[in-house]
Order: sequence, then C-alpha cells, then structure tokens
Amino acid sequence: MKKIEILQALEKNGIVAVLRADSVEKALDITDALIAGGIKSIELTFTVPNADVAIRKITKQYTDHQDVLIGAGTVLDAPTAQIALMSGAKFIVAPTFDADTAALCNLYQVPYIPGCMTVNEMKTAMQAGAEVIKLFPSNIVGPAFVKDVKAPLPQLEIMPSGGINLDNMCDWINAGCKILGVGGSLLKHAETNQFEKVTETAQAFMQKYKQLREAQQLRGQYA
Repeated sequence: MKKIEILQALEKNGIVAVLRADSVEKALDITDALIAGGIKSIELTFTVPNADVAIRKITKQYTDHQDVLIGAGTVLDAPTAQIALMSGAKFIVAPTFDADTAALCNLYQVPYIPGCMTVNEMKTAMQAGAEVIKLFPSNIVGPAFVKDVKAPLPQLEIMPSGGINLDNMCDWINAGCKILGVGGSLLKHAETNQFEKVTETAQAFMQKYKQLREAQQLRGQYA
C-alpha cells in the first residue's frame, strides 16, 4: 500500500489499538480478538518481547485482509523503525519525535506518527513530513487542547492516545480527531486472557465510534 492509502485506511478504521503484551503468542491472541471485534488498525508496541517476530507473524496471517493494518509502536529511533518496516509494519508510531526516524519513514513512504505535547513540537514534526501527530499523553491536556491547536493549525491531524474510553470518545471526535489511539480501556480483559471479552469490547468501541462519526458528519451537512 502507498502512504496515502495507509493514511486513508487509518482514518477509515478510526481506532488504533495500542497493543502491549508479555509474549508473541499473547500478542497474536489479542490481535485475533481485536480483528474479530472489528478493530483493524493495530499498533504493536516494541515493548512486546520479540515485537518484530510478532509483527511478521501477524502480517503473514492477515496478508489477504487489505483492511487490516499492523503498525509498530514505541519506536524510539531509526534502527528500530527499520526493523519494524522489514518485519512488515505499515506505519510507525512513537511517544516522541525523532528526526532520523522521520527521514527513514519518508524515504520508504510509510506514515510516521510521532508523539508531541506542544505546538512547537507539532510544527517541527509536520515540517519533517509527519501527516498525523500523536497527542501523548492526551489525558493530560484533554480535548479542548485539540480545538485550541487546530484554530491556528487547521491542517493538523491529531491522533490522541492515552486515557480514551467509551465515555469520553465523543469529546475527542467533537474536537476534530478522526483517529483515536486506545489501549488500556480496550485491552483490560486481555490481562486475564479473556479474549472473547476483548472482542466484545472492540465491538462496543467500533459501534460507538461509527455512531459518533456519522452524527458528526450529519451535523456538518446541516450546519
């Protein structure tokens, strides 16, 4: 897939699951549960032991599912990004901005979504080619921050990550966010290996997301 196609797919999928696990096997089980629940964008973090192996196995398993996007998260430097891309990652996510990683992703035309907390950091990331900025940790600043930033920078696409749940999802979408990074509230049942409940939670998140986006689009038509 080309970079623009991946970005479009991320927006269409809406929710990016931030997947952390203590083994490759558990990462695969969580992935299966999420996809069964309708969440097709998964950020597999490099805090997972042998994360590159997990990414390789998952991308191979879902190679015929064009709507499934497996990316790498917690990518702190260019060498790690290179490993992730060689393993099949379709996008790179980081808690911070790194110029070398941005350059590498630009070279291979892969979306780089760096974590930023200030307007200056966001401006620097955009100048380096980042088309989506990860607001992290988003629960520290809240949805109002997004509205304030998008006033002078309406072209900025922000993906909040941190503290997003079913109750506050609407606030982020109403603030102008099209892609949401969701971790703990989505995967809490994975801690006790209740993967069927992970699927049920994923379904609830996707249903709520679609309802909120449809309502937002309808309001836009009649504004």
